[in-house]
Amino acid sequence: MEPLLDRAHLAHQTFGDDDLAREVLALFAGQCDRLVPGLTDPGLDAAVRADLAHTLKGSALGVGATRVATLAGRIESALRAGDGAVLPDLGAGLARAVRETLALL
Repeated sequence: MEPLLDRAHLAHQTFGDDDLAREVLALFAGQCDRLVPGLTDPGLDAAVRADLAHTLKGSALGVGATRVATLAGRIESALRAGDGAVLPDLGAGLARAVRETLALL
């Protein structure tokens, strides 16, 4: 299983600046708050949800939130493939990974 937060990656991305790392993580937390409800909402169009998942995946990779990135990528792939059967489990896993990752901040 992937780590929740790769702190070495985050430090590399923020040039070892702890204040910048905190600021980037705060932005990531806000983005999670905005994106996760939409990408797990079955009432939204699958393509829109896949785009939200793609956005979250990229942001998560940028800060080193590898488990969130992996799950967001799996949700994106499932939505683009029309595989709705796996979405409830993946959505629950993503929500849990986001909560656990943000608790580290």
